Amino acid sequence: MNNIEWGKLPFGYVKTHYNVRCYYRDGKWGEIEVSSDEYINIHIAATCLHYGQEAFEGLKVFTGKDGSLRVFRWDENAKRMISSANGVMMAPPPMELFLEMLEKIVRLNSDFVPPYGTGASLYVRPLLIGTGAQVGVSPAKEYLFMIFVSPVGPYFKEGFKPVKMQIVRDVDRAAPHGTGRFKVGGNYAASLSSVVRAHQEGYGSVLYLDAKEKKYIDEAGPANFFGIKNNTYITPDSTSILQSITNMSLRQLATDMGLQVEVRPVPVEELNTFEETGACGTAAVITPIGEIIDRETGDKYTFGNEPGAVSTKLYQTLQGIQYGDVPDKYGWIHVIG
Repeated sequence: MNNIEWGKLPFGYVKTHYNVRCYYRDGKWGEIEVSSDEYINIHIAATCLHYGQEAFEGLKVFTGKDGSLRVFRWDENAKRMISSANGVMMAPPPMELFLEMLEKIVRLNSDFVPPYGTGASLYVRPLLIGTGAQVGVSPAKEYLFMIFVSPVGPYFKEGFKPVKMQIVRDVDRAAPHGTGRFKVGGNYAASLSSVVRAHQEGYGSVLYLDAKEKKYIDEAGPANFFGIKNNTYITPDSTSILQSITNMSLRQLATDMGLQVEVRPVPVEELNTFEETGACGTAAVITPIGEIIDRETGDKYTFGNEPGAVSTKLYQTLQGIQYGDVPDKYGWIHVIG
């Protein structure tokens, strides 16, 4: 048994028993391997090291109130990994391989799934990298797909509380028609300097604007942005935004709650009209935004010190489905026996 204080877990890495791996060689995927080693051996000329052939995913496993191990929308993560792999010319893991490895890694580390009621979950990290050696710029012929897990607490230590965010104009996370719509490491590398600076300046995260005109909101650091006004859920449309599975789910819930849903360009000045704003993603589900400061212009947009009513209902409903407190009428939950 683990001596983990589940309620005090950070959002970070905790060593578990095993990870699972599968290699793509000679045009096909091999057998699934189980390893207790936290390290991998790769060629010094591997394309993941030199040419950015890398993609990853993030999903969660929850202990339901009935004790079941519940995975949220794994199929959408698998589809997105296939999209990312194709986007940077890697061999995409088939969905059936994704699911088999996912179920295996959860069962092997089932005692690391936090108990119901602790507010913690098991974070699952699928990772695909180019392991074949190339000196010229070209796709590898060999790939490694692996999954590891770690029990985690809340992404923001404040929990479901409004945070301050900073609009940055001197950094672009991703270019239009570039890799922004794929979940690849380069997008996150591009965000590090501005995110670290924002933390040093007292902000929870950053808001990026479109790289072309700096007129429209793109992403909220590692998450999608949304705003609520006039009984409408509004989220940006852009070719450089990662399509969030959480955002997709919230849009469905918002529709069922009677809200209108709009996916469209969101001008910066529209922030003045929103009743609530938030960032959404797997890690935090919803992070309410209490204040947004434009670092360059000094403009300030305030939304209150408490989460808004709509954001709260969306958050509670989605978490309720994940933990089994709210009926899953959408078929989003996959139970691992």
